[in-house]
Amino acid sequence: MSEIPKRYLKFKEDYPQVAEAYEAMGDAVHSAGALDDKTRALIKLAISTGAKLEGAVHSHTRKAIKAGTTPVELRQVAILSLPTIGLPSMMAALSWIDDVVEG
Repeated sequence: MSEIPKRYLKFKEDYPQVAEAYEAMGDAVHSAGALDDKTRALIKLAISTGAKLEGAVHSHTRKAIKAGTTPVELRQVAILSLPTIGLPSMMAALSWIDDVVEG
């Protein structure tokens, strides 16, 4: 469930300085406010859902589980997207969440 995608590992290997800068920016963004880990994880999942990014939904689902989010809460993120992104996109996001939750 916490597997880092092979593509990202190759990116880190091929471009270590870029990957390091990217990860440092992520750390800075996460520590720039008052939101707790779980809230940040749900927001990142919602952003990824709205952007229709399958890999990001997988990644942020794993991170949200690590932060203590339940499958019911994860699925609610997808359901909440229905009025904004439509049924087909919401169903895709729900299936991506389930890839991780049920996988």
